[in-house]
Amino acid sequence: MANAKKRLPLTVIGGFLGAGKTTLLNRWLREANGLRMAVLVNDFGALNIDADLIAATHGDTTALTNGCVCCQIGDDLGRALVEVIEAQTPFDAVVIEASGVSDPWRIAQIGMAAPELSLEGVVVLVDTSAVAQQANDPLLADTLARQVKSADLVVINKVDLVDAETLAGAKAWVETTAPGTPCIETIESAVPLALLSGVSHAEAAPHVCGPGCHGDHHPHDHASPDHGALFQTWSAQPGAVIPAATLRAWLRAVPPGVLRLKGVLRTGPDEWSEVQFAGRHGSLRKASLPAGDAHAGVVAIGLRGRLPESALGEFFSP
Repeated sequence: MANAKKRLPLTVIGGFLGAGKTTLLNRWLREANGLRMAVLVNDFGALNIDADLIAATHGDTTALTNGCVCCQIGDDLGRALVEVIEAQTPFDAVVIEASGVSDPWRIAQIGMAAPELSLEGVVVLVDTSAVAQQANDPLLADTLARQVKSADLVVINKVDLVDAETLAGAKAWVETTAPGTPCIETIESAVPLALLSGVSHAEAAPHVCGPGCHGDHHPHDHASPDHGALFQTWSAQPGAVIPAATLRAWLRAVPPGVLRLKGVLRTGPDEWSEVQFAGRHGSLRKASLPAGDAHAGVVAIGLRGRLPESALGEFFSP
């Protein structure tokens, strides 16, 4: 089978001004661990990147010592994406920060138009301490609603700054505005990089292993101790062939509680497929035939205590 060209994972981050988008981007840049991320922002000066991470600045582009790069979009997102796609040294993922008043779904659609990109998800942050006031402002209400409705995952941020009643009100507004959209509650935008970005962390994004493969794994980051308490992972190495049609049917009705799922599975005698699920959307694409003594692998991520391990086991490891 001919190798399927790998597409660049794209994640869009949205949310109103002050919701915590920049904090999330900085966190992901610090957690990159050798992964080459291209971060596209409206104003990278606002990121306030740690000085010891900056390798060089050339015009609208800042190169970081960890292999990542931050680019100012300006008025031409398409041009910025082309430059990332055609970079001499390939990137592992691209993240776009939508401006605080824009619709992140419109930006995601621009990215989806490029066959070299694969939309992994839209993450929208909500400022728990301010959303009630903002949602009641007739000048802001529509913008906030559009942002949340576009999300694959809503991050209810800054929960440490509010009381229980305010938090309950913020959660109720999100559920009313975007029913059924997965939500997590965070402090200081503590969302693990692997949750929606599509990059390969050893514990959070599975791949098919070949001889000597584990020596090439990127180390898992433990800089944020709350991740282990908040999130739970489940993994399996299915030995049986799972037909593509069966997988697609399952992706249309993923059990509640799965925030992220990724894997490479055998879908025919000589056929492998990459399965992805993020927030509300799933996809299945042909994958390269693994070399050597390879095994299928799949990993799911969810909130601790809410990940449907039994349902996952019944389907992937019957």
